[in-house]
Amino acid sequence: MPKKLIKRYLPHPDKIKNMQGLGVLGKWLHNPNIWHLNRHSVSKAFIIGLFWMSIPLPSQMIFSAISAVLFRANLPLSVALVWISNPLTMGPIFYFNYVVGTYLLGQEATEELSFELSWHWMVHVLGDLWMPLYLGSAVVGLVLGLISYLVLQLLWRHHVVKSWKARNGNSVTDNQSK
Repeated sequence: MPKKLIKRYLPHPDKIKNMQGLGVLGKWLHNPNIWHLNRHSVSKAFIIGLFWMSIPLPSQMIFSAISAVLFRANLPLSVALVWISNPLTMGPIFYFNYVVGTYLLGQEATEELSFELSWHWMVHVLGDLWMPLYLGSAVVGLVLGLISYLVLQLLWRHHVVKSWKARNGNSVTDNQSK
């Protein structure tokens, strides 16, 4: 797997550990398991990051970081994956989640949504949207996370087996040529 490529873009653990304001998380940030790049930590980071990416919350990164620490997943990768839902992609992602939620609840999706900053809109329109939106978001997040977890496990294992075979094949031919 592209371990070197991932390492190149992730911040160094010491830089994050020494950031002000993170002293509260001190002992958890010093756990080496949340900084390693291996098949299990990366796969868990994908399931966590993609799940929280699909949930419409203003604090997705915090929940992703806490989950990564609790499940010993790669912390920087878990948090970085949440950035898939950004101001440019939030609309289509959350609308898709809403449509999935309405389908699961047996409702019809509202095609035109207009946002108003009023109490009436919050109570009546948002009150009708929240259940299918969060149900769809949870289902889409779990499905994306589980698929990415399984695909990464299989691809990483395939890469390792292929490397072993190549290494053993080269050593056998080297010994025969001597």
